[in-house]
Amino acid sequence: MSHPGDPSPISLELLEILACPACKSPVELKGDRLVCQGCGRRYRIEDGIPIMLIDEAELPDPSGSAG
Repeated sequence: MSHPGDPSPISLELLEILACPACKSPVELKGDRLVCQGCGRRYRIEDGIPIMLIDEAELPDPSGSAG
């Protein structure tokens, strides 16, 4: 459960059960996005709710540079 003042935009319990809908790999929190450890798609979080829609995901940078 998130507590006031927590830096995480979502709860750790939720993060543990989430998986990328595109490739089913685990996701990790990086800043204000959930990033798939498999395909690299980035999913935004709005008001504590991860938007885990494939069509709404940010695709990884094809050049391979982080940013």
